[in-house]
Amino acid sequence: MLDSQHIKDRFKSPRILVVGDVMLDRYWFGEVSRISPEAPVPVVLVNKSEERPGGAANVARGVSALGANCILLSVTGNDEAGQRLEELLKEDGVHTQLYRDEQVDTTVKLRVIGRQQQLLRIDFETQPSHEILLAKLTQFSNLLDSIDLVILSDYGKGGLKHIENMISQCNQRGIPVLVDPKGEDYYRYRGATLLTPNRSEFKQVAGSWKDDRELAKKAQELKDKLSLSALLVTRSEEGMTLYQNDEVFHEPTRAQEVYDVSGAGDTVIATLGVAMAAGYSLKDAVKLANLAAGVVVGKLGTAVVNTDELCHVIPN
Repeated sequence: MLDSQHIKDRFKSPRILVVGDVMLDRYWFGEVSRISPEAPVPVVLVNKSEERPGGAANVARGVSALGANCILLSVTGNDEAGQRLEELLKEDGVHTQLYRDEQVDTTVKLRVIGRQQQLLRIDFETQPSHEILLAKLTQFSNLLDSIDLVILSDYGKGGLKHIENMISQCNQRGIPVLVDPKGEDYYRYRGATLLTPNRSEFKQVAGSWKDDRELAKKAQELKDKLSLSALLVTRSEEGMTLYQNDEVFHEPTRAQEVYDVSGAGDTVIATLGVAMAAGYSLKDAVKLANLAAGVVVGKLGTAVVNTDELCHVIPN
């Protein structure tokens, strides 16, 4: 049985390195009372704005919120958004090592919210330069001596161009490496300890399935093909399923009100990483990640779960 005080104590010790694509999530909240005379779209009178770390930065703040020591290694532009992102992360207790690339703009996702519903999202992004990514890879190597576990958060923005090298270095040093994947080229993740695709991401790579038996077959085939220790498929309202060594472990979704699923995958991999680095079994780590996901989908926008919130939903 999972013990709340035991979790709080053990979660303080892990040293986790998060690497990946970071972004700044901006939210404009307002009232909608009329349709524009210029086009059939709502007019939003903005009365509040918020900024939150997104992408790999949200994974890092999720790790920190659970009490673990977190270093975030990534690339931003040398601009106001990059500076703001670093400030927010420091407020959340994340140790940042952000390389500033003069040639790019920091990735920003601007969401317009009216009547508690997202009406529009505007993205600003460019890929980092080769020289900056090589410098980041060198720093990655230097950091591994003081790290218990690595999380690679791939949002497809170009920040993990050298991911094969990173996974290889982790394997050489016996450091577990978890990957939140993106796109169709999963061979880039070959040799990782654990891959955490969601249902649609897995279907994009493995194809559709008729039932759980066929899903398990496809999952085991992908796990073996990529030489993974385990594969975790997150399945929204169907919960999450762990595949390892021809064994299937399913954790059903806990009943809750779903408010916003953005960032749920970040919470899952952050909780998995902290729990595994704290010495919990992979099955127990999945149980905790599932509970954490159930909490975070009840929050608006990119959000995290702290240890008190997690422990509060642990079954007696």
